[in-house]
Amino acid sequence: MRISKLSPSERVQGRWLCHLEDGTILRITENEIVAFGLCSGLELSQEQLAAVERAAKAAAVRDKALDLLSARPLSRKELVDKLTARPRNRDKEPIADRESAEAAADRLEELGYLDDQAYARTVADHYAAKGWGPARIREELYRRGVPRDYWDGALENLEAPDDAIDAFLQKKLRGADLTDPKSYQRAANALARRGFRWEDIKDGLRRYGGALEEEL
Repeated sequence: MRISKLSPSERVQGRWLCHLEDGTILRITENEIVAFGLCSGLELSQEQLAAVERAAKAAAVRDKALDLLSARPLSRKELVDKLTARPRNRDKEPIADRESAEAAADRLEELGYLDDQAYARTVADHYAAKGWGPARIREELYRRGVPRDYWDGALENLEAPDDAIDAFLQKKLRGADLTDPKSYQRAANALARRGFRWEDIKDGLRRYGGALEEEL
């Protein structure tokens, strides 16, 4: 198969259009041009053409992966799932098969664009700032497909649970009817929903009660 024309894409910087004599257009990068010595008029064997097509597909998958990571941070699992997800239009194929998606993820990890350990810390910091406790944050890390090996490291530098619980109780119970046990129960339930351990919650309520007594 002969290359009839090789020209830079007008729409995507760094992309080239490889026009084949049968009308097929391959979207490639400069890496493929250099690696395969591509130029206008070059005759490609079937083996060479297949290799160029595989390289072009891999480059397209990496570009899409970079687009996804530019939109928001993702875990490796989230990225691979998005690349292999079936489009809403069932007539269309997924962006990539599992092997291509995993290969793209491998390359982006090598380049530092994909880092589950750093992502785990980002997720933990974000939800800790929203008042979530360790158990709830672990659930979120699990949901996002972050490997368990990174969970403890992501949680170890967060604000101590006691401090977070105390701050929450100060805010939640300010202005509440403190003679009504239900006020404390509602606060305890809210902390439990945020993923704090019951023992830590009880200690926090005791500290809060002790602080009130000191004020009085």
